[in-house]
Amino acid sequence: MTSAAAANNNNNNNKATATLKTLDDLLTDYALQGQYSKQKGLEAIWPIYRQSHPRLPTGLSQAFYTKFLHLPLIDRLSAFPLVLAFSDFDDTNPTSWKKYDNLSFQDLCIKLGVSKRCYREAFEPMVLTGLFAPGKECSAAAALGMAYFFVLRSQNSFDVRWCRGNIGEVIMDPWVELLRVGHGDGVDRAGVDIRGDTKVVGFETMKVEGSDGRRRGEKDKISKVICLNQISGEEFALEADEVVFAVGAAALNGITRNSPQLCEYEEFRRFTNLRGTSVLATRVYLDRKIKIPYSANACFGFDEGIGMTMFDISTLHSNPNHNKSKQADDDDDRQSTTGSIIEVDYYHANPLLVQSDEAIIRKVKNDLDTILGTSSQNANIVDAAIVRLPNAVNWYFPGSHSSMPDVQSTSLSNVYFAGDLVKTNHGSWSQEKAFVTGMEAANLILRRRKDYGIISLGEEELHVEIGRKAVKLFKELLLFGRQLNEDGNGAGALPLLGDFLR
Repeated sequence: MTSAAAANNNNNNNKATATLKTLDDLLTDYALQGQYSKQKGLEAIWPIYRQSHPRLPTGLSQAFYTKFLHLPLIDRLSAFPLVLAFSDFDDTNPTSWKKYDNLSFQDLCIKLGVSKRCYREAFEPMVLTGLFAPGKECSAAAALGMAYFFVLRSQNSFDVRWCRGNIGEVIMDPWVELLRVGHGDGVDRAGVDIRGDTKVVGFETMKVEGSDGRRRGEKDKISKVICLNQISGEEFALEADEVVFAVGAAALNGITRNSPQLCEYEEFRRFTNLRGTSVLATRVYLDRKIKIPYSANACFGFDEGIGMTMFDISTLHSNPNHNKSKQADDDDDRQSTTGSIIEVDYYHANPLLVQSDEAIIRKVKNDLDTILGTSSQNANIVDAAIVRLPNAVNWYFPGSHSSMPDVQSTSLSNVYFAGDLVKTNHGSWSQEKAFVTGMEAANLILRRRKDYGIISLGEEELHVEIGRKAVKLFKELLLFGRQLNEDGNGAGALPLLGDFLR
């Protein structure tokens, strides 16, 4: 339901999207964003960083220009030791992931002395709405990876534009049509047969027989994909040249568990460790227009361990151009008679999914009343839509990285993986990572260089590069000092602040 965000450094996504129409036609302008809590209301205002002057180095810019209304300076300064972890972690390096993945993000913050209040009011909301789970249940590596992409690589990445309407209709449907007809950019191609009413129910594999093939490094392969037409009930087999699993964690887990053929391989058995977390998406239509200061907002403190966002759909869909989606037009029709349209989404939301529609609508209204005050309290809900999405988004729990797939299977020669769950050294995150790994899989299938045609993230800012070198030197000095201590008197060195980086 949500109007999807387009971050500044989603270079590959934005390039592909611009083949449909200009980004200005498809996306909103940049705007300030708010952050609310149940206890204090408006907590912070996120600026448009590209418009902030003087321009500061990334990291410092976010710290200086973000307007925290209640968080004291002393608590914000307690986050400074996280610079050590940010400087040490390299999202493009598998060793960095291995080092930080078994530690939760909350434990990392505790180790580094981040104050409880800073963690609760600044970092926990970020993780809940960015990784869809509380920090104690999120890998520190995943949190640092997200921050690497959205903070260290470009300070403008916090400047977000939103789709003008339902992303399925505005962006995905035109893409699907281009694939179906098989031409675009003046180049004719074979059309793609997309079967949305069909699901995969099994596989047949072809095994490499004999020791000669094994010695040559040949691998087994998937020879057929067994499918089920969910309308007719017909089951049929597709001959498989190449197979790409473009699915999330829960789906990959389920596909593997239900396939005895895939479960023969250790690589696939690891996928049964993966899991998803749930989302509750709601949209309410009010009987009057109400004042909403910011069109996109992160919220915290309403439910323990549950993230929350609020979007002013009336504003996001208000641009009077002809490129709006049917959903946006329908929203306009309702808005003309009812008033404001607001979307409220909840993450890590299993406890909410089991509630009745009526209970969920009451909760949404109570939360909006708390955030927006009198103008919301005086309004009534005249219509609502609720979408429950159990286990729908990837859960980057501590230790999960070792179970995630690479772009190319290590056990089946014609199998590939795509999605933001897939390991890559590109350094991107979320939608951009999903798109990039899809391109990487396509390149490998076409026997091209893996990064062919993929826009890199570019060079890090100078101070980030210097910070990495400084942390590396610091670690080497600590290790040298510890060795001297142990060699000199046999006693272990005392714990040091930098030991977590070793």
